[in-house]
Amino acid sequence: MGEGLTCEGISAAVEALEDNGLAWLQKMIEFESVQGNEQEMVEYLHQLMKDLGLSPEYREIPDSIMDDPEYSHGENEQSYEGRYNIVDTWGRDEGRSVIIQAHMDVVPGAEWEEAFQPRFDGTHVHGRGATDDKGQIVMLLMALRALKDLGFEPGGRIETQFVLEEETGGNGALALIRQGCSADAVIIGEGTLLNVYPANRGAIWFTLTTTGKSLHMGRRREGENAIEKMMDAIGQILEYEKDLVAGSANYPLFERYEAPVQVCIGSIHGGSWPSMVAADCVIEGGVGFLPNTTMDEIKEGLEAAINRSDDEWLKSHYKLEYLKLHNDAYECDPNHPLVQGLNAAAIECGAASEVFGWNVSCDARLYAKLAGLTAMVFGPGTIADAHAAGEKVEWAQVMQATKALALALSRWCE
Repeated sequence: MGEGLTCEGISAAVEALEDNGLAWLQKMIEFESVQGNEQEMVEYLHQLMKDLGLSPEYREIPDSIMDDPEYSHGENEQSYEGRYNIVDTWGRDEGRSVIIQAHMDVVPGAEWEEAFQPRFDGTHVHGRGATDDKGQIVMLLMALRALKDLGFEPGGRIETQFVLEEETGGNGALALIRQGCSADAVIIGEGTLLNVYPANRGAIWFTLTTTGKSLHMGRRREGENAIEKMMDAIGQILEYEKDLVAGSANYPLFERYEAPVQVCIGSIHGGSWPSMVAADCVIEGGVGFLPNTTMDEIKEGLEAAINRSDDEWLKSHYKLEYLKLHNDAYECDPNHPLVQGLNAAAIECGAASEVFGWNVSCDARLYAKLAGLTAMVFGPGTIADAHAAGEKVEWAQVMQATKALALALSRWCE
C-alpha cells in the first residue's frame, strides 16, 4: 500500500476536506431535484467533479428506454431530452474494477416547507436529500478527492455514476446498464448506518380494481357494491400477507427482522355518490418480498388470495395490474472480498458495521439481476430519515463513511 494509504493517512486527508464537503452538501440540498427538475443539480455536480480533478461525462438517456420491460413507469413520466446521468472513469482496465453509484433525484418536499432550505445545527445537516441521497454523493466525492490528494493511482478502474430516477424505480441506472456498464463489484450509496448490505428486499406495486352493479341505495340489495367487494378482497390479501411472512422467517441475511416482508394498502378510491351503490373501487398497494420469492410468484399469490373468496361476483369482477414500481429482490455472496473488505474498513474507521440484508429496495438489484454484478449498499444515515419531513444526516457519520469507503477503494484497486 502506498504512503499515506492507511486508516490514519486517509482520515487526515478526508478531514482536510470537511468544510468543503459540508458546503457541497448544503448547496446540493438547495436544488429541488425531483423527477424532471434535475438539470441544476446535474450541472452543479458536473462542474464540481471537474473542479475536483475528475473527468465527468454527461450520459444521454434515450427515450427508447421507456420500452424496456424493466422500465418503471410512473405518473410524472416525461422525455429524457436534456436530462442526463453523469459518469466518471478513473484508472485503467487492468486489475480489479468497481462502480460507485448514488442518485441525484429526491422525493418532493410535500408538506415540509423548509425541505430545500439546508441547515446545519452542528451535528446534523437538515434538508431533503441529506440522507437520500445527496449525503451519499458527497461521501463518494470526498473519498475520491482524498485518494487523489494522497497521490493514489488505481491499479484498476473506479467508475463513478450519478443517476436519475432512483426514486421512481431506477430508470437512470437501468439506462447505464443497458449501455453496457460493467465492473467486478458495485457499491451503491444509500443510508445504511454504515452497515454493508449485499442483499435487498424487493417491492412491487399493484393496482386492484373491483366493479359492481350500481343502483339507488333504496334498492341496495339488488345491486353489487364495488366497495364491499374491495373490503373482501383486502381481507383476503392481508391473509396472504401472513403466508408471505411465515415463508420468509429466518431467511439468511434477514433473520433479525421480525417481519421483513409486508403487504401495504396505500390508497383507495371508490364510488361517486353517497346514496348510490358503488360501481367501482380502486386500491393501490405494494408487496415487499425476499430473494426466496420472485415477482411472478407474488402476482400469483395475490391472484390466488382474491380467488379464495366465497364471493363469486368478486372473483369474476376484479382486475389486478402492475403498472408502476417493480423492484426485484436480490442477494449476493456476503463473503465476497469487497463486501468483507468494505465492512472491515468501516470497522477499522470506528463504525459498528455489520453485513446483513436490507429490508428496503434500491438500484443495487438492477446491477445484480440485470448485469450479473456483485452489488452492495453502504453509506451514512438511516432509512428512517429518508423521505421524512425533517430529513437529516449526522455529519460525523458522513465523514466516517467517507474514510471507510476511501480505505476500501484503495485496497480493492491498489
